Amino acid sequence: MIDRSQWKRLLTHPIVDWTIFILGVILILLSPVVGALPGPGGIFVLAFGLAMVLRTSRWARRRYVAFKKWQPKAGRWTDWGLRRKSALRREALAKEQIALEKDDAIAVAGPIAATNSAGSQSPPGN
Repeated sequence: MIDRSQWKRLLTHPIVDWTIFILGVILILLSPVVGALPGPGGIFVLAFGLAMVLRTSRWARRRYVAFKKWQPKAGRWTDWGLRRKSALRREALAKEQIALEKDDAIAVAGPIAATNSAGSQSPPGN
């Protein structure tokens, strides 16, 4: 049985790394051909090829970071599609920030909700 460390060593071996890169480039080059066929197949072939190239090429990663700075919304979707750890971390931080803002809004709205339109405290029971 292959454990996680052995699997990671196998995937970082230079021959495997280059093989993944070459397969990714081939898939990217095949995507227009597959895209000519009916259905959305070309998009998926392009996405798999791009994911393979991004996993193995530093140059491609630098270009990807520049793309994310230029188009942050599209970068978020590609992060999600690639299941990047940084995307998961950013999503968790965003959810935490929203929860904190919601808690702050509830804390501020509590005393305001108890006042009536004249600005005075409403008597209990009304």
